[in-house]
Amino acid sequence: MSSLPDCSSEEVVSTSLSTTRVDRLLRERIRRNRSHQAFDVYEDPPPEDPVLETVPEPPTQARLVVVANRLPVTCSKDPSGRWQLQTSAGGLVSALRGVSNYVTLWIGWPGIWLKPGRERDELTSLLKAEGFSPVWMDHTLLDLYYNGFCNSVLWQLFHYVPLNIDSWQKMAEHRAMQLQWQAYQVANEKFADVVLSEYQPSDVVWVQDYHLMLLPSLLKQAVGKMKVGFFLHTPFPSSEIYRTLPVREEVLRAVLAADLVGFHTYDYARHFISSCTRILGLEGTPEGVENNGVLTRVGTFPIGIDPERFTRALESGEVQAQTAKLLNRYAGRKIMLGVDRLDMVKGIPQKLLAYEKFLEEHPEWRDKVLLVQIAVPSRTDVPEYQKLRSMVHEIVGRINGQYGTLTYVPIYHLDTSLSFTELCALYAVTDVAMVTSLRDGMNLVRGGWTDGWGWGGRRWRG
Repeated sequence: MSSLPDCSSEEVVSTSLSTTRVDRLLRERIRRNRSHQAFDVYEDPPPEDPVLETVPEPPTQARLVVVANRLPVTCSKDPSGRWQLQTSAGGLVSALRGVSNYVTLWIGWPGIWLKPGRERDELTSLLKAEGFSPVWMDHTLLDLYYNGFCNSVLWQLFHYVPLNIDSWQKMAEHRAMQLQWQAYQVANEKFADVVLSEYQPSDVVWVQDYHLMLLPSLLKQAVGKMKVGFFLHTPFPSSEIYRTLPVREEVLRAVLAADLVGFHTYDYARHFISSCTRILGLEGTPEGVENNGVLTRVGTFPIGIDPERFTRALESGEVQAQTAKLLNRYAGRKIMLGVDRLDMVKGIPQKLLAYEKFLEEHPEWRDKVLLVQIAVPSRTDVPEYQKLRSMVHEIVGRINGQYGTLTYVPIYHLDTSLSFTELCALYAVTDVAMVTSLRDGMNLVRGGWTDGWGWGGRRWRG
């Protein structure tokens, strides 16, 4: 998908040379360093999983400390009142699965709020025993930081979603932007305090995503020799879009404090370097960005899936049994599949409307094709996401009412997440995967489906 140009029509002449130079420098950097592995992180050892074989222990090395907004576990109590931990199904957990055996410590918010006291101390002890260090925040701070600046400002900006007039007016009247920015700063400082309390001199600290863009600077100010990497899992917008952020310079300089800044694609890295040169007036190099004589390396490191994990799962008895049931249930019909987080940028309404148009213009396919749409709930307490959920349900109801019969339902819509084995079974029987994100960091559904369908096609379709 094309992005907005990096400069307005008035600036084309004056900036064309710098744009060309940035392109050339980045391409040279990619050619020269294509085989470079940041921080000696080992490649894709599979995590513990019932469908996986035993994996050898990694060799002894410096600790890899991952710092992310959320811990990769869900905390809850069992019927007896004891705390229990369950692996989460979030996108970041899947993205980092390949290096999970080498993460010695994971720092993040535990997903719940507890007052200081015995309960919090008990959960903290349990988390630390499992290699997790929690960052505690109260309700007000969390709402302003996470729902406010992270997702109402940065998330939308990075995905080219402009704020509407009502949103800007509300921000102006209630000083929302200032309060959210202050909360973002305080939250990043809380993360820094926990990192510094756990830090050992040989550690490599890997900061994740837009929630913690101030953290590299805070850590480097405290320990100048700390090895810090930063990876952005979302797109990075063109400089013309990014420059609309009121605190654009503060955020860029904080990220540049890292030793290495990583992106999924060449375009995102190019936009970042372009923003540094145009907004901060810094010099780009074949390796990254120079700031006061210090080089911050910038690179592209696209994530992928672990195909061996899918292969082992697809060969397991549990997945084969579920696959057989699905083939029997949907016998005689072509299956389309959508697996998305319920978010504005995932294009779920657009996907449904396109499917509706297909059924309208090709009546010969009615009763011969169906769409299975998995919409994983996200940010359910945010009004905009509640409206999106209602819109999706309305479209699904209209299509099923228009084209459904007593024996045929055009759309099977589920507001839930699925287990890995359930996803593998769906991938194996699906004929068409519909990935319709308007903008995305790096969507892994297409990789999982391609691997699953390839195996499923050979096994079940002959």
